[in-house]
Amino acid sequence: MKILVKKTSPQPKKGLFRRLLNYLHGHEKTFIIAFILMGVAVALDTFLPIIIGWIVTELGEDQIAIRLVYFYVILYAVCMILTYVIQYVQSIALQRAGQEIMYTIREDVFRTIETFSTEQLNAIPVGKLVTRVSSDTNALNEMYTNLVINLIKNFITIVVVIVIMVVIHWMLALLVLAFVPILIVVSVVFRKVSRKVYREVRANVSNINAFLSENLSGMKITQVFNQEPKKYKEFQDRNMQLKKSSIKEIWVFAIFRPTIYVLYISALILVIYFGSKNAIEGGAVTFATLIVFQQYITKLFDPIQQLADQFNVMQSAFAASERIFEVLDTVPTIQNQKDAIELKEIRGEIEFRHVWFSYIPNEWVLKDISFKINAGDTVAFVGATGSGKTTILSLIVRNYDIQKGQILIDGMDIKTIEISSLRRQIGQMLQDVFLFSGTIFSNIQMREESITALEVEKAATYVNANHFIDQLPKGYQEEVRERGNNFSSGQRQLLSFARTIVHQPKVMILDEATANIDTETELLIQDSLEKMKNIGTMLIVAHRLSTIQHADKIIVMQKGEIIEEGNHQELLKLHGYYYRLYRLQYEKKEQMKS
Repeated sequence: MKILVKKTSPQPKKGLFRRLLNYLHGHEKTFIIAFILMGVAVALDTFLPIIIGWIVTELGEDQIAIRLVYFYVILYAVCMILTYVIQYVQSIALQRAGQEIMYTIREDVFRTIETFSTEQLNAIPVGKLVTRVSSDTNALNEMYTNLVINLIKNFITIVVVIVIMVVIHWMLALLVLAFVPILIVVSVVFRKVSRKVYREVRANVSNINAFLSENLSGMKITQVFNQEPKKYKEFQDRNMQLKKSSIKEIWVFAIFRPTIYVLYISALILVIYFGSKNAIEGGAVTFATLIVFQQYITKLFDPIQQLADQFNVMQSAFAASERIFEVLDTVPTIQNQKDAIELKEIRGEIEFRHVWFSYIPNEWVLKDISFKINAGDTVAFVGATGSGKTTILSLIVRNYDIQKGQILIDGMDIKTIEISSLRRQIGQMLQDVFLFSGTIFSNIQMREESITALEVEKAATYVNANHFIDQLPKGYQEEVRERGNNFSSGQRQLLSFARTIVHQPKVMILDEATANIDTETELLIQDSLEKMKNIGTMLIVAHRLSTIQHADKIIVMQKGEIIEEGNHQELLKLHGYYYRLYRLQYEKKEQMKS
């Protein structure tokens, strides 16, 4: 199948950062307060070494003013306590804002995924979409709650510290600043390498999640065919790729952090050496100055070392945001026209006019298909696997768009109808019934609050689902486990019938709804089908011809074309494809009886 997912190259960091900042809308006040608190915290933090210098200077005097020393100590303690309190308040405010932003991003991603067409959802592994909504959005949380503020804080701290050092002793400051060009080069190289490595890590995490999602769902098939060793090997390969990229990331940071530390120690040694020499020789440098400089060197290099961790978070955020925005920028292949109309109610007349359709260009699945279904009629589609029966049903609800021709409902081209209102008029009952975790009631109601409990019970009774629901300990509140695996295929099918009926569709689609069920349940389903024929137009795809003998019209398909059309008796008289198919099933049934 052709993959119609928009491919995007990695976006420039400026563009990504700008888009990420757009999510701050509505939280500006919180971040402004956080910036103000950050500025106060930086001022207090950079003031602490000066207080230490005052204390050391005072202690070095011949006559020590104890009260003044006590005052400096108390001032130091107050500044430290204020710094911690400010950081606590700032952290709480940012964490709350960050969680609200994550909530918004997750909603945006999920809302976008809901607009994807069937073709796009089939093309993207479920595990990758789960990664986008969960772990990729979580990777952005640290950026909003910590990264932005601390990046700015660290840069301001570096600038303020450099200015103070120059004011205190410009010669010693120059010794420290000599290491700045080296720091800049190391940081730039680290940024480029770490972003590439982190993107690789995120891609491998996404791949392993997609593999797990698919193979855990298909574990029964793996066990049936004894493919556990092969699947283990495939997982091992993906796990090894993730391990290698993670080790590569560790190496990048293992080189960066020690490099920064070596530069820090080198700067400290130079300052202590030349400063001590100057102090011993009676120069302008005092021991108090050396202690203050040692403090400021630490405060200069600490933010730079912190930038390593912050770069790590930043690369994680950028790698995750690239993938998130790739989803958000993906344009659904099935969209409403600008002037799309909303259907209030339909009669249920359906017409195909010279319809051509292909999943892959020029490989036609339907070839010049034309037919008309009157409102309220029951029409069945018969044919071999791959003849295009299910495709016709998918086209009616616009899971895909046709390449040529027209599909009309009540004389209106379905492309001119709003997609949601079109699908609201059509109920689909498929062979592979999907039930959500919850209760029987929630699965029939589909959390449509306007549908009452009485309506749910009436719908279940109408399609004979009440026969097994009433026997359950909790009735309609019985738990439905993942995918409804605590119910039989027939029970799940009856629940899907009830779910469809309770939403009162004017057109009903049954795609192999009677396949793979036991005989007893089939009788209940057959009775349900007879009742549902009175509701509106019904379209049926079934291999069991006994299911469709009483249909108003049967359309026989072969290789994407209509080869026969008529009711059961008319088609038997033709002695064509339908006749041969009916004879085969009849003879097989007789053989089974004997």
